[in-house]
Amino acid sequence: MTVFADFLAGIDDLQHRERTKEVLDWISDSYPQLEKVIKWNQPMFTDHGTYIIGFSTAKKHLAVAPERAGMAYCAEEIKAAGYDTTKDIIRIPWTEPVDYSLLAKMVEFNIIDKKEYTSFWR
Repeated sequence: MTVFADFLAGIDDLQHRERTKEVLDWISDSYPQLEKVIKWNQPMFTDHGTYIIGFSTAKKHLAVAPERAGMAYCAEEIKAAGYDTTKDIIRIPWTEPVDYSLLAKMVEFNIIDKKEYTSFWR
């Protein structure tokens, strides 16, 4: 996980750092074909040069950004998980569990949906 080492080291709260590492490790282990990159000071995963999912941290939550299409595809599951959203991110509170099946659904949707994409963003 050396690609994300500096990003993780910059998270002051040890519990937030560990949670973020757990999520990044899970994505890495579950989808080893995805490339790990840092862009705009955020850890992201790409497939053949196109964006799949990215993360950022805030005081109260881990932000997940699967692009709007990924959020729309999983809208019911996001609501059922009780996560707050903006039009671009899902907020997973540090105090709540991570719904890994939801993360998997978003990642897998983007991998399939963006299979023919040649640009980074939709």
